Amino acid sequence: MLPTLIVIGVIAGVIFLWVMSSQRRLVVLDENINNAMSQIGVQLSSRFDALTALLDLTKGYAKHESETLIETIKSRRSVITAKSTPDDVVRQEGIISEALGRIAMVSEQYPELKANENYIKTMDAVEAFENMVRISRLVYNGSVTKLNRDIRMFPVSLIAGMLGFRQRDYLEEQSAKADMPSMK
Repeated sequence: MLPTLIVIGVIAGVIFLWVMSSQRRLVVLDENINNAMSQIGVQLSSRFDALTALLDLTKGYAKHESETLIETIKSRRSVITAKSTPDDVVRQEGIISEALGRIAMVSEQYPELKANENYIKTMDAVEAFENMVRISRLVYNGSVTKLNRDIRMFPVSLIAGMLGFRQRDYLEEQSAKADMPSMK
């Protein structure tokens, strides 16, 4: 009787330790995804700030267009947080792409704007933030891959749902970005 209880206790202990270690690993993976999404949010926010500075530069050339665009951006902009979805990111990137397209039209009409040193520096900043967003998207998708793989693999798949973990969606590349106009 006593050896049977010891064996049952050891098995229960091993199962408990496995569940605990699996839960901890899933938490780490989930937090990596949240962190990557937060980083995307910070970089998109910085990109919006650079975009606003760019719009301020265009005010002297196309005042009504710039003011309308600034108001549109302010009304449609939202903050990307750790709990945001890939769709939220895509929506925000769409707003940025639309604004950059409209700025490109203004800069084509006013070549002296394109030659303005502040315009060039601000465009470089916008592009730098875009590159940082691109890198963060890669990190996010890599983290999602790791979590999704762990959730789907046996034996973790047996407990992942019970522990409240679910598969996450990937950030898909926008096809419209390939058609972005050159701003320089």
